[in-house]
Amino acid sequence: MDKVVHFEIPYDDLERAKKFYIEAFGWKINTIPEMNYNIVHTTDVDEKQIPKEKGAINGGMYKRDKESSKTPVLVINVKDIDESLKKAEKFGAKIFRKKMEVGGMGLYAQIKDSEGNIIGVWQDLGHHH
Repeated sequence: MDKVVHFEIPYDDLERAKKFYIEAFGWKINTIPEMNYNIVHTTDVDEKQIPKEKGAINGGMYKRDKESSKTPVLVINVKDIDESLKKAEKFGAKIFRKKMEVGGMGLYAQIKDSEGNIIGVWQDLGHHH
């Protein structure tokens, strides 16, 4: 089974969104301006950024735009992104955001599932040639 390992929440106003999630849920949010991204911690991590608590996941926040999902995205970790995308398309998905490499860490794409939801698909680099 491929697991949900990350989530993404779009925002219109970064400071307002950060304040909301920090105040309402006690999350930690680190802004990385050069990546236009915000790392969201819902749980403590080890030095490799792996959640210490089993079953807990962290995520990110990005500025909502025409190219991105309007609603939160679940990100699924797969062994082989090309194979997974092919399989998803075979069962009715459409590619929403083409595969790209993220900071030497992994490969990422987004699909629109059979119900019109945007779902992220992630492959760690290093597990695959």
